[in-house]
Amino acid sequence: MPSSAIVAPGHGPSSSSSGIAACDREPIHIPGSIQPHGLLLVASLPDLTIVAGAGDIETSLARDWLGRPLGELLRQAVTDKLDARPTGSTVALNDVQGIAQTFVAIAHRSPGKLIVELEPAPASMPSSIDVLSAMEEAAATFEQAFGLRELCERAARAFRNLTGFDRVMVYRFLDDDAGVVVAEDRDPAANSFLNQHFPASDIPSQARALYVRNRVRIIPDAGYEPAPIRPQAAASLDLSDVGLRSVSPIHLQYLKNMGVTASASISIVRDGRLWGLIACHHPTTRFLPLHVRMACRALAGSLSRQIRAKEDAELYRDRIRLRSAEDAVVLRLGSDISLAGFFATAGDDMCRMLGADSFAAVRGGELYVAGRSPRHADVLAVAAYVGERARTLPFSTDRLSEQLPDAVAYQDLASGVLAVTMSTDEPTILIWFRAEQIEVVNWAGNPHKDVPADPAATLSPRASFESWSEAVRGRSAPWTLFEIEAASRLRRTMFEARQNRRLFEVNRELTATIADNESLLLQKDYLIKEVHHRVQNSLQLVSAFLGLQGKAVGDEVLTAHLAEAQRRLSAVAMVHRRLHSDEHLQAIDLARYIGDLCAEIKSSMDRSWGDAIQLDLAPVLISTERAVNVGLILTELVINANKYAYAGGSGPITIELEQHRNRFRLVVSDRGAGKTGTGAGFGSRMLSSMVKRLAGTIEETDNDPGLRVTVTAPIADE
Repeated sequence: MPSSAIVAPGHGPSSSSSGIAACDREPIHIPGSIQPHGLLLVASLPDLTIVAGAGDIETSLARDWLGRPLGELLRQAVTDKLDARPTGSTVALNDVQGIAQTFVAIAHRSPGKLIVELEPAPASMPSSIDVLSAMEEAAATFEQAFGLRELCERAARAFRNLTGFDRVMVYRFLDDDAGVVVAEDRDPAANSFLNQHFPASDIPSQARALYVRNRVRIIPDAGYEPAPIRPQAAASLDLSDVGLRSVSPIHLQYLKNMGVTASASISIVRDGRLWGLIACHHPTTRFLPLHVRMACRALAGSLSRQIRAKEDAELYRDRIRLRSAEDAVVLRLGSDISLAGFFATAGDDMCRMLGADSFAAVRGGELYVAGRSPRHADVLAVAAYVGERARTLPFSTDRLSEQLPDAVAYQDLASGVLAVTMSTDEPTILIWFRAEQIEVVNWAGNPHKDVPADPAATLSPRASFESWSEAVRGRSAPWTLFEIEAASRLRRTMFEARQNRRLFEVNRELTATIADNESLLLQKDYLIKEVHHRVQNSLQLVSAFLGLQGKAVGDEVLTAHLAEAQRRLSAVAMVHRRLHSDEHLQAIDLARYIGDLCAEIKSSMDRSWGDAIQLDLAPVLISTERAVNVGLILTELVINANKYAYAGGSGPITIELEQHRNRFRLVVSDRGAGKTGTGAGFGSRMLSSMVKRLAGTIEETDNDPGLRVTVTAPIADE
């Protein structure tokens, strides 16, 4: 279990939702106290008068500390240090000479306050050259590692040498937020957690968020008595950035149950997301000085870059292998072979292409099967289930029986399914099957242990960490994004081959049929354009009415509200107009859609916005219905930036779109005044409603300067 996480009762996938939810709600960033190995001073800004503190300040610094100027108590010009780094959230101060010992000091900027941490200075400090040489040597060993597992093993050894802890583990988060220890370096006398899984509830969501924000956390002594913040009125202070922050009593008991006295954790952050942790445990008290923690943070950054390089290289090799297999299949397609002939002879190649155990093609009453597949009736049942679901986008799952209960009967042959639908004169469904892959998962303790059903019950950590195994059934090896893309490409290739063959069979009757189809398409296009034209006219009419009302009402507040409504109505019209200018009505490229929409937004605004909007968009295939919501969200965020960040003027706005597995992330950031709205207006409520309809989340962070808004949501409906 990683150090410094807050632990709910030890549950795996089937744990009680009430216990997990209760742990997720614990305000661990506002503990009201600190660990007693250091001191905390809180000064008001901008006068830097001390208004609160924690720890043994009286015997370490001065008895009359409360209300004194911070610079006077620390005997240094704190203002000069802050002015030297006007945008830095954390600022290093000079060492502080106390009554009996010297302290190292760092300051954190917080809204309206300056929080200063003081820790005992080490008796001796290594030279900068020694520290940099050791880090360079460790980073070099990371570069020489072959593959991700060897890299993690080298990292465990390097961090153990750097920290001196008895047991150092590399802990990786999985897709379901559970975690597994992938590498370990330990004293032979210490018990091992290598390859042990820990349920997602062991590290609740707010703890994972703090790991990204505060990259290094230590607990020198799990048996400490918390030092409360004084006076009591300041106990609600947010200590998210403070290393001395006191830890949840649940986690302290958790460490004691593991036989751990001192712990440390270093975050591994990849592309802004928490990839894993370096978790350090020690049986006796152990303190990591600030310079060691900073070295750990820098080394973790080097490790993160190497993890990305190793994962990207592995993905590249898989993609090359997949394209080679795909080319071998495509070569079997030609103008002289029908689809029926192709399915009858190329089934084994289709299996090998995607690493499947069997393949089936279903077209009407025809069925072609290759490999060790379920019975024909079961294949047809799967085809009926996935047919509509795979009509626009590929359908994939590695646990079919959870979606189709009847599939339990043949899960040994078809736990994994990847399907695409090829539209010809009669739709053809291509299905790849993967057999059940029984996986034995080793848990550090029973993940299915009961927890109280009462959400208000006192949480307690699990007491047992003895290895507990369970066999996971009904699942196959998961389909990768590249395999899903390959199936989609093959569908297009086969469709093109089918069309090319039909060109050789064209005759007068086909020409007449094509003419009829073109007539129907023209009628459909006319109807769509007519509906679009009427919707646009209605929107323009309402917009004009709002404008006239705004001029005639004579009330500034009401006029402003009417103008706001008019602007939002124009935004809706813009999104609708851009959508209906796209030639695809079922699924569209979100990057292209956003790019075109931004071009139209700029054309409707002042010329000064011409070069102000910068785009960094990755292609994401998404349904039209979800694209409309994304377009409305983006338009609302740009309107907010114009209104709040730049007070109605223009300024730089960056729009980013990226895909991570089955989710997309839309980031809109500005360099303006930051968040100034209350969040309670119509626009905010509408924005929250649209994000909720996407089953997504929205997060606002400081862009230093300005505001950075991140919208994350599934690509497809869940």
